[in-house]
Amino acid sequence: MNYKVKNVYGKTNGKKITVSVPGSKSITARALLLAAIADGTSTLYGAQFSDDCQTFLNCLKALGIHAETYGTTVKITGCGGRLAVKQGKINVGSAGTAARFLPAFLAFQDGKFTLDCSEQMKRRPIAPLISTLKALGAKFVFLGEENCYPFEITGTTSPADEVTVDISKSSQFLSALLISAACAKKPVKINPVGSHGLDYVNMTLDMMWSFGLTVKEGDGYIVCGGYSAKKYDIEPDVSAACYFYAMNKILGAEISVNGVMPHSMQGDIKFIKLLEKFDGGKVDMHEFSDQTLTLAAIAPYLSAPTEICNVAHIRGQECDRIAAIVKNLTAMGVKCEERADGVKIYPSQPKPAKIETFGDHRVAMAFALTGLRADGIEIENPEVCSKTFKNYFEVLDGLCAELLK
Repeated sequence: MNYKVKNVYGKTNGKKITVSVPGSKSITARALLLAAIADGTSTLYGAQFSDDCQTFLNCLKALGIHAETYGTTVKITGCGGRLAVKQGKINVGSAGTAARFLPAFLAFQDGKFTLDCSEQMKRRPIAPLISTLKALGAKFVFLGEENCYPFEITGTTSPADEVTVDISKSSQFLSALLISAACAKKPVKINPVGSHGLDYVNMTLDMMWSFGLTVKEGDGYIVCGGYSAKKYDIEPDVSAACYFYAMNKILGAEISVNGVMPHSMQGDIKFIKLLEKFDGGKVDMHEFSDQTLTLAAIAPYLSAPTEICNVAHIRGQECDRIAAIVKNLTAMGVKCEERADGVKIYPSQPKPAKIETFGDHRVAMAFALTGLRADGIEIENPEVCSKTFKNYFEVLDGLCAELLK
């Protein structure tokens, strides 16, 4: 069933409202793997268990990692860097982080493992990581297209001392290697090439430090040491919080999100800071590209044209997000110009339209914002939000009700 967005513009009461969002998907995924590799039992508080993170945890369990969940708390008994099993089958579904992090982890294990995924994930980039894992010493047998999911991976307990990884398409390739290189039981040097924002890599390094391993940085990254079990608090998901701060921008509301701090380690905090003064203009969103859709969705209401650039890589995410922006804005009668690495959007009042989500959670969540200030906006397939924020539209309904009291 489609979700019909309520136009609340000009009807709100000016109340200060606080909402809650799930724990950070990015931090949860990293914490799950760090705890799985560590010595001892870790307790993670505030974990997100929407589809992606639940898939990640299910994969770890299928590999013999013991874990127990209690609401948003999870206890994980780590393997100390070496899995007890030497074979297994996992399915990463559409979880991009699991699809990048788990092959890197298994490349350092003594065994043969089969990895499958959703049809959507088969189209997403993984070849640069596979190339690096081959250089590391892992062996692959592809069960479909070369250098794509699904495949069999045979790990190595004698990995190369030094490897290079191309991060042009995703910084997750580097984060995956950094976390799992601790399994090598010896120093491993990782040399990134290509250009990409490093906010999420810095998050990875900070979390590795929290679990007891300090990476030597300089000419590349040198990983040496292991992880110790921790009690670890997971921040609220800033990517999810951004939708509510974008609502403030277009509605003149005063909505805040519990637990979101200006010093968050999550890169999307830059988007919240951008919103404070941005009213159109050119913006490089490479370092917080998950919010490209959010800005595009509210851009018609800004005073000047908005030109988003340097986000060509988002064409290879859950869908071609640049194409999705152009198609949906055009359907609403909003003038926009597609660029190879972004889009230019002109101010105008959106007209009634059905938003095609392309199976992408961020398309659904972002364009719901447009409908808060326009009549007749419907979101097709709203359940795709379960990937990261299962009850997004319930929270939005409750928020609108509060704003209209």
